[in-house]
Amino acid sequence: MQLSAVLTPAEEGGYIAHNPETMTTTDGETIEEALANLKEAVELYLEDAPLRVRGNILLSTITVNDNAPAAAA
Repeated sequence: MQLSAVLTPAEEGGYIAHNPETMTTTDGETIEEALANLKEAVELYLEDAPLRVRGNILLSTITVNDNAPAAAA
């Protein structure tokens, strides 16, 4: 099963890795470590909660203005 992984730099260094399909998040000091940790976390999640993936995953990016107003609390 192929799932998506979204990696972002962590403020304290390293990377945060997120799988949107399972809402699983973890981290690692390197991209490789973050992906390995995410793979392990997703596999553990799927042991208890099987996932049905429908079709191919589509991933895109958007560009927003840096001065966009903050969301209301």
